[in-house]
Amino acid sequence: MKTLLAFLIAPFMPIVLFGQGPADWPTYNGDYSGRRFSSLTEINSANIGNLSLAWFYRINNVGPQRGVGSPTIKSTPLMVHGVLYFTIPDHAWAIDARTGEEIWHYSWQDTGGHLIGNRGLGMYGDWLYFMTPDCWFVSLHSKDGKERWRKKIADEKMQYFCTGAPLVVKNHVIVGMGGDAMDVPGYLESRDPETGELQWRWNTTPRKGEPGAETWPNPSAMEHGGGMPWLTGTYDPELNLLYWGTGNPNPVYAGQGRKGANLWTASIVALDADTGKLVWYHQPSPHDTHDWDNVETPVLFDGLFNGKPRKMLAQAARNGIFSVLDRATGESLVTTGYVGVNWKKGVDAKGQPIPDPVKEPRVDGSLINTPAGGGTNWPPPSFNPETGLFYVNAREGYSIGYLTDVDPQPQGYGGSGASGFAEPVLMALDYKTGAVAWRHKYQGAGNSFAGILTTAGKLLFTGDPSGNVLAYDPATGRIRWSFRTGPVSNGPSTYLLNGSQYLLVGAGDTLFAFRLVGGKKDGH
Repeated sequence: MKTLLAFLIAPFMPIVLFGQGPADWPTYNGDYSGRRFSSLTEINSANIGNLSLAWFYRINNVGPQRGVGSPTIKSTPLMVHGVLYFTIPDHAWAIDARTGEEIWHYSWQDTGGHLIGNRGLGMYGDWLYFMTPDCWFVSLHSKDGKERWRKKIADEKMQYFCTGAPLVVKNHVIVGMGGDAMDVPGYLESRDPETGELQWRWNTTPRKGEPGAETWPNPSAMEHGGGMPWLTGTYDPELNLLYWGTGNPNPVYAGQGRKGANLWTASIVALDADTGKLVWYHQPSPHDTHDWDNVETPVLFDGLFNGKPRKMLAQAARNGIFSVLDRATGESLVTTGYVGVNWKKGVDAKGQPIPDPVKEPRVDGSLINTPAGGGTNWPPPSFNPETGLFYVNAREGYSIGYLTDVDPQPQGYGGSGASGFAEPVLMALDYKTGAVAWRHKYQGAGNSFAGILTTAGKLLFTGDPSGNVLAYDPATGRIRWSFRTGPVSNGPSTYLLNGSQYLLVGAGDTLFAFRLVGGKKDGH
């Protein structure tokens, strides 16, 4: 297996798919799979009681950010050669992974774009890449944070904004954007890591005469159709396929001017990494009318399905659907609701949900048993190959969809979703059936949308709505450990440095690093 060191010395060599030399965390999800599973075992179920705070780093040189208030760490830091690299909108840092001491800080002055969050950086050799709120693609030197170059990928004056962590694949840096206030089209780009120049672009909505155009009423609807690929995808080096989730179609909520399935929005797509050519697709939310971005991580794993080995992909989508696909062909293996999904009336021959028109937003409201904002959101799930379970922080409940723009050709946000009763829950799903193996209902109000990490130490780490980071038994859901940090705002990660395993968690404006203390690493 290729090591991270080989990757850094010869950057054209890919990161491995499952497990990335357990010491490091060199990309947004740790490796290409999106599983967020670590083979490290020093911190384990026997000694978790000895886990203690090693250091914390608080952002103290950035004031309230435009439109969002205090800085919030949504990025998962990279950890390479003892240095952590992380971001918030307009800012990037390098800090010592052993002590939390700052090494450098890079700041950017945006000219627009939403500051709702930034998921982090990509790395290629000694170079770092991140996206600014106003959609500049920026490269920095990892040693000192000095800027190498910048390239514009989208126009903030058209209400595009960028929050995703770039994904480095061979000699490609893959980037996407967000924005649906002005009914603009989405696209995914591959950029040259040396120069930042465009290598290929894949449009998330087709153009006249292209495959998928038949799912739109006219060229104008396609050209204003959205589908923003704003969250980081995954990659299989053996198949050379990128897997990406695409956002909801535009106009939002109001679908009367875009009748049809509206490909390639609200889909999981498999693209050739070298050309950007579409290889297959699966659409968990055809003709979306509830603002259900389908950007949640497409998680890759290998295992048995109906007694046969399969290369698989699983996603817990915002619309409440849990999908398992053959990642080589796109064949549907499982389609089921992990929360209420009475907005659908069945499943088609391709394993895709069939929306029920009766449940579309209406002027007088339409009640569905999926919460407003969806069953989950962007924070990363985890798949544990030792338990065979897929873990997701979710919400169960109800919402009412309202249509506010009844024009035959609506624009922008044509409706809204009103929250009804909803409660946060941590779920463990059996990938073979989608059945809930166990569930933990959180105490207290609020969203439960923290990311999840599982490890070979028989632990699951995440955050709860009450502001605690917790460790669970991944097989049973039993709580083993907790520490109050404030609401966890990113995906927890782990790394090994100088013989010690660290757990790293972002909560608001602070990074917390934990390690074992007391010399009881074996649990005795």
